[in-house]
Amino acid sequence: MNKPSSPSADRNKEPILSALKPHLSDGFKVLEIGSGTGQHVCYFAQACPNVNWQPSELEANIPVIRSWMADYALANILDPIVLDVDTQPWPATSANICYTCNTFHIVSMASVKSIFEGCATLLDSTGKLCVYGPFSIDGEHTSAGNEAFDQQLRASNPHSGIRDLTILDSMAQQ
Repeated sequence: MNKPSSPSADRNKEPILSALKPHLSDGFKVLEIGSGTGQHVCYFAQACPNVNWQPSELEANIPVIRSWMADYALANILDPIVLDVDTQPWPATSANICYTCNTFHIVSMASVKSIFEGCATLLDSTGKLCVYGPFSIDGEHTSAGNEAFDQQLRASNPHSGIRDLTILDSMAQQ
């Protein structure tokens, strides 16, 4: 049986890992918010065997993550947890880093706020939230492709859309 996979996860796994690595230390626990298929968590765990990885996802997607985990059979990937970012408190109790990929432009701004709130309860003063995805800066898209993608997202769901880093930074400070 073929398991679901994400071509974009394959394309962006190495650049994301390169950006994450400087923030990782041996023994760290990383909570991946919205693990999708589980491809990233498996790739990252294989590349960083001294870091513990906690995948999370909505309940319906947990079996897909487990199927990817079975192929890799890595001891540093914890059993995936069911996480609906809008339901507080989160089931995870701690993490050194929270990481999420391609979620902020899919979920509503209320859910983005919930992610910041959930991470604030898990992370200590040295913890970090690392976010990958398309962003605008001061209301300007960084490419014509991102502008078209934003319009497509908003047409299919008015609560989604590419988020502005200025607004996100303000939310994070709160």
